[in-house]
Amino acid sequence: MYLRSHLLVSAVVLLHSSASLSQESTGHIEGIVQTERGIILENVNVIIEETIFATATDVSGRFLIKEVPFGTYTVVISRIGYQTAKHEVVVEKNQTQQLSFSLREQPIELSPMVVEREMVIGGRHKIDEIPGSAHYIGQAELAKQTYNDIHRILRDIPGINIQEEEGYGLRPNIGMRGTGVERSQKITLMEDGILIAPAPYAAPAAYYFPTAGRMQGIEVRKGSSQIKYGPYTTGGALNLISTQIPGSFSGRVNLVAGEDNERRIHATMGDSYGNFSWMAETYQANADGFKELDGGGDTGFDKKDYLAKLRLNTDLEANVFQQLTFKVGQTDEVSNETYLGLTDADFKQNPYRRYAASQNDQMNSEHRQYQGQYFMKPADEVDITATFYRNEFKRNWYKLDKVRASTDGKSVSIADILSDPNTYAAEYAIITGATSPNDNALEVKANNREYFAQGIQSIVGIQLEGSEISHELELGVRYHEDEMDRFQWVDQYKMDNGVMKLTEVGTPGTESNRVESAKAWALFVQYNLTWGNWITTPGIRYEDIQIRQKDFGENDPNRSGKELKMRHNKVNVWIPGIGLSYKFNTRFSTFVGVHKGFAPPSSKQGAKPEGSINYEIGLRYKDDALNVQGVAFFNDYDNLLGSDLAAVGGQSKGDVFNGGEVDVKGVELSIENDFGSTSSNGYSIPANLVYTYTDAKFKSSFNSDFEPWGEVQAGFELPYLLHHQLAASLGLESKILGINVGAKYVTKMRTRAGKGELVPTQSTDAHLVFDVSAEYAFSSQSKVFVTVRNLTDQIYIVARRPAGVRPGLPRSFITGIKVNF
Repeated sequence: MYLRSHLLVSAVVLLHSSASLSQESTGHIEGIVQTERGIILENVNVIIEETIFATATDVSGRFLIKEVPFGTYTVVISRIGYQTAKHEVVVEKNQTQQLSFSLREQPIELSPMVVEREMVIGGRHKIDEIPGSAHYIGQAELAKQTYNDIHRILRDIPGINIQEEEGYGLRPNIGMRGTGVERSQKITLMEDGILIAPAPYAAPAAYYFPTAGRMQGIEVRKGSSQIKYGPYTTGGALNLISTQIPGSFSGRVNLVAGEDNERRIHATMGDSYGNFSWMAETYQANADGFKELDGGGDTGFDKKDYLAKLRLNTDLEANVFQQLTFKVGQTDEVSNETYLGLTDADFKQNPYRRYAASQNDQMNSEHRQYQGQYFMKPADEVDITATFYRNEFKRNWYKLDKVRASTDGKSVSIADILSDPNTYAAEYAIITGATSPNDNALEVKANNREYFAQGIQSIVGIQLEGSEISHELELGVRYHEDEMDRFQWVDQYKMDNGVMKLTEVGTPGTESNRVESAKAWALFVQYNLTWGNWITTPGIRYEDIQIRQKDFGENDPNRSGKELKMRHNKVNVWIPGIGLSYKFNTRFSTFVGVHKGFAPPSSKQGAKPEGSINYEIGLRYKDDALNVQGVAFFNDYDNLLGSDLAAVGGQSKGDVFNGGEVDVKGVELSIENDFGSTSSNGYSIPANLVYTYTDAKFKSSFNSDFEPWGEVQAGFELPYLLHHQLAASLGLESKILGINVGAKYVTKMRTRAGKGELVPTQSTDAHLVFDVSAEYAFSSQSKVFVTVRNLTDQIYIVARRPAGVRPGLPRSFITGIKVNF
């Protein structure tokens, strides 16, 4: 018994002595990780190379690794969306080593060597190197409000024109610097540097738009520096950056629930194994809708988005580094959306009403994307990128188009009915639910279309660095094909005491039966010269475009060709531009630029492309807390084009309308500051102010069949362009709590070309909308949050098209949880 007790005591003493000796021979590593702008970064991977020691930053951006044996180590810091950082540290006995990391944003999963080849900007740190207007919204900023509406996201960028439509941002209308907003067709729209509109050349109206909620970054580039991203070079380029492949096993799950039965789930997971990496993601969103359908019914949407990436690469130390990345995505959407708006009188009674005649309106769509990218670096000064892509999109937007109030009467468009309900009182009564005297009273069109876009593009980069002068040359080539196939029909309904009843089924191909296609070669050369404080970037782009239309006619649904009509248009154009910037010191810089603006024409033979000469001058200021950019721009159009889209009240024939000479001028201002950057209490107080002024006028008089223009006189202002728009945000962020308030104010907007005082029935409402969000971290890996959109429940008109008055999103609450692992 004595022997057992003695041995037990000896063992305890020995263990205690060993632990004490271990603690005396070790030290600790403690630190904080932030962005370059001072935003704390949680869930950052912290590892010590060639050891088992690892941890992650907490909600305050801090980390602590205890009891590290004394010696010299390399600490590695990594997180999705940021460049990996390394720091050598010497651990001493019984000492705590303090480290501080400032991570630079790297928005995509490519090697840093290829980021600037495929991305519009390449991260916030690249903006100062661009001799032109550029803006970047990173992962940290996107996470603050948990938006899925691209309209709300882009309000933090000046120079962007927006027209809301259904309140959720499902079908965005985005323009830049006065280009027009109709279905975002006048900007170069990309995802991960690849054209993403359904048919960018043949039918650029973007009825498909990438899911904004799954994006990791947003890039916007305007002015002369964006000509290499064509074909649309007047306004600018918008690039959405998808979730990147992580550097180690990690993932996240965001769950959201809110009013109108709104629900979202966003989940990602991925891992890297040296030479092999992968990532899988889904984003699913649905809601019952905030509009009130006469007789009841769903006015919301259901959208499911899936994405996967796979990457193979050689060792970074290989003689020739090579990387092969595959990306595949699928998006399915069912949305109970309509073109049928309200009369002004009904809007005043109930702005969220939906008429009975829209009860069967529904959009069904499928989108598939495939992409393979190869990158190699055969020499230190040379890199080559080649990307193959194919996008497939099909949709059928089944919606009310016209109304006939008698058997022998003429059908009337819904736009005409709602703009003059007194003249068309009988038709108005039918769309509001009154029993129709005839069977075929409601014409519901199946806007059935299929698209594809495919191509291959390659960029070669050459860099030569000197002690005072550096040179960078980019040469790019792209071959692209796209097509839109319209195969539409009209079904007939009667209205029976508020219920639509099918009376005649249409034959597919008897309403619109044609194919638009395009083939295009594009080349660009851009040279960047950095000499001391000067940066100059001359470049030139060449586009060779062939656009064709095959119209089989409404009487040949089998497409035998008996009534086939064909037309063809061809255009080739050189698009030059040059930008110049100068740094006065480490804080102040200025830039100027001039370039040619271009947009492709339609397939109509002899139709001219859109052309302009565009100028900008800007000033930048940047220090540790304050970031300011101001720009003045002037676009001198020699021929502005308008498109015949049903979305703008047109006949949807695919033609374009000449607007002649137009002058567009404006001012853009963005100010960012962190009032808490100098504080030692751990608080961050980020503030942001964005202002845009735009003035756009026709220089000649003419009559146009383009609905928003009509009879134009010289000096008339262009419709759907805001004169003034102002956005601001203010936040308070601590270790566990974050609060953000955002606001946007816009003036009234003209909805039809004109001048002088705005006519109430031809304008939208001025409005001030506040959004508020708050989040609380209840662990190092988890947060809960709540967001209120339109806090004061403002009621306002956002548009008078496609047909009738349309409201903005009312006050709505969402709440959720974010979990990282």
